[in-house]
Amino acid sequence: MIRLENLTKTYVLQGRRKTVADNVNVTFPSRTAVALLGRNGAGKSTLLRMISGTEEPTSGRILSSGTISWPVGFAGSFHPELTGAQNTRFVARIYGMDTNALINFVEEFAELGKHFHLPFRSYSSGMKSRLAFGVSMGIPFQTYLIDEVTSVGDASFKEKSSAYLNERLKTSSAIMVSHSMGMIRKICSKAAVLEGGQLHWFDDLEEGIAVHERNMRVGRGAVPDDD
Repeated sequence: MIRLENLTKTYVLQGRRKTVADNVNVTFPSRTAVALLGRNGAGKSTLLRMISGTEEPTSGRILSSGTISWPVGFAGSFHPELTGAQNTRFVARIYGMDTNALINFVEEFAELGKHFHLPFRSYSSGMKSRLAFGVSMGIPFQTYLIDEVTSVGDASFKEKSSAYLNERLKTSSAIMVSHSMGMIRKICSKAAVLEGGQLHWFDDLEEGIAVHERNMRVGRGAVPDDD
């Protein structure tokens, strides 16, 4: 379970104030995959970072029960001078995992070849995402935060990633950001739509997708007051 209580996040960009979360109160239930929907720039990735603890809210708090992944595919926490293997070993120690077991899993899963033993700074963006995804899947989190990770790699890697993610989600929760409604429908059962700093909850996934798609068509303010 993850509960957002009076959560507010405001930026000042080029002298203009932007609010991506305005006193948000929503509970994400346990063992449920939730689609986090919203237009580009609505603040979905920012919200994921706040839930993961890598970014602080302006005010309010986030309460949780169980372990939460960093945003799957997000590689911002890896040290650029360490190799992929060394970064993996470091993460394993933080989470109390068997270091050799996690290294072996990630090396095989991420398909980085010799680059796994080269400095992280030398990786392409896709390679960084593969490493981050592999490390995430190698640790049994109770909630996975997923940000467009299945777009990384060729068709074979995407298929493998989706299959492994689905296996993990049999016993875990997820909050998923994706522009692919096909992927959303495959994985999620609930939806939360972020629009104008408000997060609107939908027990009916299709209703949430319909509201999101209407927002994309007609512009800001399309979510009814009673949703």
